[in-house]
Amino acid sequence: MARTEPDIAISVRGLVTRFGSQTVHDGLDLDVRRGEIIGVVGGSGTGKSVLMRCILGLQRPADGRIEVLGVDARSDDPANRLHIERNTGVLFQDGALFSSLTVGENVQVPLKEHYPELPESWRYELALLKVKLAGLQADALNKLPSQLSGGMRKRAGLARALALDPPLLFLDEPTAGLDPIGAAAFDRLLATLQQALGLTVFLITHDLDTLYAICDRVAVLADRKVVIVAPLEEVERFDHPWVQEYFHGPRARAARRAKATATEAD
Repeated sequence: MARTEPDIAISVRGLVTRFGSQTVHDGLDLDVRRGEIIGVVGGSGTGKSVLMRCILGLQRPADGRIEVLGVDARSDDPANRLHIERNTGVLFQDGALFSSLTVGENVQVPLKEHYPELPESWRYELALLKVKLAGLQADALNKLPSQLSGGMRKRAGLARALALDPPLLFLDEPTAGLDPIGAAAFDRLLATLQQALGLTVFLITHDLDTLYAICDRVAVLADRKVVIVAPLEEVERFDHPWVQEYFHGPRARAARRAKATATEAD
């Protein structure tokens, strides 16, 4: 039974994760609101990807409660697992595509797994739709990942993440390795898709431009917890050494100027 409020897509309470004697999270709390893009930031080793994996049920924490779309993410109930898998899409770093499959075959993997009864022609048409939705040309469908640029691989991975029309999307460093133009184009695509499809987006990133361009709120991981989750303007004022260094350095100032320029242009 759902215990979270209707406008909360993800609820994490008292999360504890350990690797041997190393504690990564110790009493971490976080709520992700439906329909928002939340940026998750933190220094190396703060457990951003570990948090995402725990939410997805790919990693078992030592303690704590996690609910995803009203379902207990720590439950071993197959029905709960299936509900979460069918309602979440994930884009790992560099797309994490199967190298021996074409883009179209990669996008069809979730469809074959969850809806094996779909005719092959339907799966093909759905894959083509998702590829186009992710900003790729139709001819990308028959290409192998090795034949794509880094930016195209990210988009192919995004197409696969959207294959099941999930309301909840997880992205781990989606603009890492992209040039500034390609990263900005990906940000615009993600913002457009979020608005058009009503997605809730959990976005791990180090890219300050991405935070300023598309994130509604930012969650900062430090000291084994989420030390603040708030709109950027509030986060910038938060009195924490890592936050002050990260959000008031030269790159942050450049990102703020870029956002101000884009706002004026609009």
